[in-house]
Amino acid sequence: MKTWVLCLLICVSSLNARGQDNAIPDPFLAPDSVAQQRWVDATYEAMSAEERIGQLFMVMVASSQGDAAEAKAIERIKEYHLGGIIFSRGGPVRQAQMTNAFQEASKTPLLIGQDAEWGLAMRLDSTFAFPWNSTLGAIRDTSVLETIGYRMGLHARRLGVHINFAPVADVNINPANPIIGNRSFGEDPKWVTKQAYQVMRGMHRAGVLTSAKHFPGHGDTAADSHSTLPTIPFDRARLDSVELYPYPKLISGGLSSVMIAHLNVPALTGSQVRPTSLSKSVIQGVLRKEMGYKGLVFTDALNMKGATGFEEALNPTLEAFLAGNDMLLMPNNLEADWAAVLEAYRSGMISETRLATSVKRILKAKYKVGLNKKPKVALEGIQEDLHKPEDSLAYERAMEEAITILKNPVQLLPIRNLENKRIAYLATGPADHEAFLERMRFYADVDLLRVNASGEIKGPRPLAAYNLLVVGWHGSNASPWSKDRISAADREKIASLAALRSSNTALVVFGKPYLLGDIEDFGGVDALVLGYQNSVIGQETAAELLFGVFPGNGRLPVTAHPKFPVGTSVSTPALQRLGYSLPERVGMDRTLLAQVDTLVNHGLDSLMYPGAQVLIARHGQVIYHKAFGYHTDKKEKPVAKSDIYDLASLTKILATLPVLMQMEQDGEIRLNDTFSTLLPEFEETALKDVTVLKALSHYGRLPAWIAFYIDTLSKDRKPSREFYREQPEAGFSIPVAKGLYLTNAYRDSIYNRIARQDLKSNRYRYSDVAYYVFKKYIEKQKGKRLNNLVASELYEPLGASRTTYLPLNRFDPEVIVPSEEDNYYRYQTIRGYVHDMGAAMQGGVGGHAGLFSDAVGVAKIMQMYLQGGYYGGDRFLESRTIEKFNKCYFCKQQVRRGVGFDKPQLEDKGPTCGCVSPRSFGHSGFTGTYTWADPDEGIVYVFLSNRTYPSASNNLLVRSALRTRIQQAIYDSLIN
Repeated sequence: MKTWVLCLLICVSSLNARGQDNAIPDPFLAPDSVAQQRWVDATYEAMSAEERIGQLFMVMVASSQGDAAEAKAIERIKEYHLGGIIFSRGGPVRQAQMTNAFQEASKTPLLIGQDAEWGLAMRLDSTFAFPWNSTLGAIRDTSVLETIGYRMGLHARRLGVHINFAPVADVNINPANPIIGNRSFGEDPKWVTKQAYQVMRGMHRAGVLTSAKHFPGHGDTAADSHSTLPTIPFDRARLDSVELYPYPKLISGGLSSVMIAHLNVPALTGSQVRPTSLSKSVIQGVLRKEMGYKGLVFTDALNMKGATGFEEALNPTLEAFLAGNDMLLMPNNLEADWAAVLEAYRSGMISETRLATSVKRILKAKYKVGLNKKPKVALEGIQEDLHKPEDSLAYERAMEEAITILKNPVQLLPIRNLENKRIAYLATGPADHEAFLERMRFYADVDLLRVNASGEIKGPRPLAAYNLLVVGWHGSNASPWSKDRISAADREKIASLAALRSSNTALVVFGKPYLLGDIEDFGGVDALVLGYQNSVIGQETAAELLFGVFPGNGRLPVTAHPKFPVGTSVSTPALQRLGYSLPERVGMDRTLLAQVDTLVNHGLDSLMYPGAQVLIARHGQVIYHKAFGYHTDKKEKPVAKSDIYDLASLTKILATLPVLMQMEQDGEIRLNDTFSTLLPEFEETALKDVTVLKALSHYGRLPAWIAFYIDTLSKDRKPSREFYREQPEAGFSIPVAKGLYLTNAYRDSIYNRIARQDLKSNRYRYSDVAYYVFKKYIEKQKGKRLNNLVASELYEPLGASRTTYLPLNRFDPEVIVPSEEDNYYRYQTIRGYVHDMGAAMQGGVGGHAGLFSDAVGVAKIMQMYLQGGYYGGDRFLESRTIEKFNKCYFCKQQVRRGVGFDKPQLEDKGPTCGCVSPRSFGHSGFTGTYTWADPDEGIVYVFLSNRTYPSASNNLLVRSALRTRIQQAIYDSLIN
């Protein structure tokens, strides 16, 4: 009975062990496993002993070394029958060429490897650099890491690289670690495991083999195994809970290979000082037996001091193979090491079984990546394939999820109430800051502070004038091994600004988390942000986070400072401000969108206008923003994206209409109110019964426009002395142009003239006249001029800082695009003064014209409409109000217009391409401007030009329908 029970226990134990072993996947098992095994066996049997030994070796080649190095490598491939090549530094095209030459020279296809922990850029120039692991370690949404791994894998595969020696599974607990640091996902073993697992999955999805390193764990040491043999002094319980923790999970997920580090770990190797890379107890015991690992085992580079500095009777490379490694990476002396392994095999020290186990495992891995056939890397299109939009999108998404807010007690972030903010920026640190500053200026006016020769911080205004100071510390983005530190001088600058308690201070550090340890006290800093990397995308994304384009979700991956332990995270909400991204992020094809460039340039070449700005946004992301041409036909000053255009009739929907909508919402005006209700002076006129609804719908039978200025000209068609002066003086203070001031009495004359008008016979007539009436009513009700009202209640809170009436009051004339060479009224270049004569005669502030802006300001207002009246944390209008005004009330009468907004045509021709949704809305302007928004597609389109320069008689833009042809190109670029 006892014997039977004992047998049963043994059988059950055996079954359990076998079940556990079967639970560990074979990472190289191909779908056609029978054919795979047949190829592996046949290939192995056809090899000589020398060829079998050669499969164990992977040597390093640098594509930067030139033809001599290539020739030497080919010689070694043939002589030593190498199993693989690991590429070091160089360039992608040269590496691809060398790969093809090497594969051609090799009897058995070579396994090509590369260290590409953050992409090929870790080793190669002209390739895409993905975020470092310390950055990825801040991301909660691990699907982002899987995408990064996938993109890195695609790049490797495109270049003929079969195995990427990544992910790094080291748990970096020691801030002084000189070799891991930013290469680690963090200091929390569970977190590191989760992050590494997702990167591994992504690379596997791309068809590239992976390698977790540096087993058993190189994260808690202050020494570098390249130059010495570091000691990991912890007991087995600690090792299992930290250093070894990631490996079982990675192995269960199909990890392709493990790289063994050169470390002294007595708890695993015994009391004898012996590198883990040469230890049977580590490789065959812990990794193979305990963890059940079935994949490849690589040594770390055998030319490192951690291996070569170990004194032993046998050759360290031979020792590494005897210990259980499959592939011997970067031997210190190929000739001697290969000979030593071959001799050990011939002498019986290495059995046939032992050799076959490793070589067949290598061959099985080669079959898995398609090396049962002769490979060849296509040379054409390498650069394009290694720099795809999807790569930038993956990087952008990673930075959005990673950037971490560590401190925000007064809820300074995201930045709200822009109308009350006076912002200045100081750049510190050794690297560039331009992308960060430029992107911040998309959201608000930001002055740049500078440090003068005396060390004083100076700005365009006294420091006390600012109530928000942003300080950026910008470190090198060249590699994660940067030795940058926050210097004493930079700490002093930060502290001096933080001491200005008349303002809030936000500090953004673009560098590794451990840099925070350079700053002792953060007491004067109201908001602290860790940007991790100083790349262009990193800087731009950080600026967007400050202004609430997306929520703050990042999580500190390591303990960076006693006040900021691992896991520190302050969440912030999104404020629905426009962001910047790539077309592909919002379902648009950049190659089709390039037609916009073609069309705009055609307009330039055809003399439709001297220059233009075009902005396209979708789903809250600006995906196209460009400036074209020059201010004038003299081609002296190129148009900049920040230059300001006369918007003409866009003023109607960007200034007057939002005020009327707010007033209607608040009960201060109703759509069925008549002109006589609004202004009693219209009581005895033909216009008395025109309603707000009909007037805004251009269905009120009003005259199209009134040429008020003609009555103020003398017989020689020049401004009459009766009405104008060259300098402002008593009774003549209305500026209509430079050196031309209209009599104040003419304000009443304008409205008297309107009151004398008769209604026209045709019901539908586009008219400016109603907007004179609305302007007067608004100013009467609000007690403010229209320009001041919209500035304080709309443009300033929106951050539309370059949208304004009377631009010469705020901006240098050089940034204002001229609208015409006037030879019929003002007889001068019209620049900074409104082009429309009626608006000019109102001092530049008209209800129908007078507004100036760059494309960004227009886009922000249109996006606010799209978002139902909400933008940047503020509700400007109720969504129901916008719906009420964005409605065609007279469509049955064949009047397409909404209430103030223009709407798509009801028949074939009209104001749009015919491709927009019925819910879309917008307007065009006489000077060559156009904007349109489509709620169904989430699109905002802005086109600004000065087609009226040099002459308003230039109708080429209008006749060509270029603006709506551009709109068609936008819709053609949508990816179904």
